[in-house]
Amino acid sequence: MLEELHPQALRIATALRVRGEKIAVADGATGGMIAASLLTVPGALDFFVGGGVVYSLRARDVLFDLPREAYRGMRGASEEYALLQARAIRDNFGAEWGIAESGSVGGSSHPSGAPAGRSCVAVVGPKGEFTHITETGSEDRIANMAAFTRAALDFLDTALGVPPTS
Repeated sequence: MLEELHPQALRIATALRVRGEKIAVADGATGGMIAASLLTVPGALDFFVGGGVVYSLRARDVLFDLPREAYRGMRGASEEYALLQARAIRDNFGAEWGIAESGSVGGSSHPSGAPAGRSCVAVVGPKGEFTHITETGSEDRIANMAAFTRAALDFLDTALGVPPTS
């Protein structure tokens, strides 16, 4: 899968490098695959600051350094939740851009009750704040992780204004 996503990661890297901008990543149901895709680009330190996989409340508390009250009334795998996390990862890592994905990949029940096959991605940066929902309708955990990663990178392309390839 990383080989398949590498050309897209190169386009994203080029866009960020040309602008002198950096990104921080909060992977959720994607399990680190958004960050891993971007890290396939040699010299990623030029545009990639860091991030982490947010798969527990403890990870959320450490990576985002937000009080629990900040999440009051929010549900995981929602646009509002992903936006809060994208802002926090960007700010905590001192990047111009933040991307956060929160979803339910299937194979087990999601703590918030989100249906399997639902992913919310948020991108925040100099061009604004954007969210996107992907729904596969599938319980296939591995296929969902791949679909959510592809969708997140596609959405990041769009938010950055990367021209599509022919």
